Amino acid sequence: MADADLENVIRQTAKVQNKALMETAKKRHGQLMAKAASARDKEAKARFKLMAKSTMLHATATARRLRNSAENAADSYARAMKKALEAPAKKPGKAKED
Repeated sequence: MADADLENVIRQTAKVQNKALMETAKKRHGQLMAKAASARDKEAKARFKLMAKSTMLHATATARRLRNSAENAADSYARAMKKALEAPAKKPGKAKED
């Protein structure tokens, strides 16, 4: 069933993108926390920690939006295919005469 396959492809693609996004965000978070640990003054340490926290917050929000968009697209596609299968096929014919 091709329509179910495409729906799954949409969901799987979003899952892969979401995973890559979170891996990259965690890597960046780790880098910023390492810079915070090696910072010499208190202000720089606080700034790096804030940047690390902000990075994770933004990445989490982006991942949530990406997941929601993919779910909406997959659900919309599934509804459209279901509706298309249920609708009777219209034959081209003559115009209705009065």
